[in-house]
Amino acid sequence: MLVYSSAGVFNTNRVLDRSETDIINVVEQRIWHSMEEGQFENLPGKGKPLKLDTNPHADPAEDTLYRILSKNGCAPEWVELNKEIRSKISEWRMSLKKAWATKCRGDHSEWVESSENLKLQLQEINDKVS
Repeated sequence: MLVYSSAGVFNTNRVLDRSETDIINVVEQRIWHSMEEGQFENLPGKGKPLKLDTNPHADPAEDTLYRILSKNGCAPEWVELNKEIRSKISEWRMSLKKAWATKCRGDHSEWVESSENLKLQLQEINDKVS
C-alpha cells in the first residue's frame, strides 16, 4: 500500500508488517519510561488490594450468575469441560509414555495394540474440543 504526502510516496507495508513482538517491546519501553518518570507513584488505591469481586467488562447478569455458581462450588460448563479435556490430555500423554517404553523394550505387538488405543483416546479428546 502506498500513501502520498507532500514529501513524496511512503510505503506503509513496513508499518503493517510489524510483528506482535515489536509492538510489545514498544509498550514495555513506554511503561518503563513512565515508571522512571514516577508517573505510577501517586495512583489512587496505591498499596491497597485490588477489588476483583466483579468483572467490569462482563454482563452484570452473567457476572452475578458466575459469582453464585462460584460460591456454591460450581463452575460454568466451559470451565468444567476445559478441566476434563486437560485431564484427558494428561492421561493420554502418560499412556503414550508407557506405550513408547514398551516399544523401546522391543515389545512390538503391545506397541501396536497401545497405539490403536491411543488413537481412539485422542479421537475422543478431539471430539470434546470440537
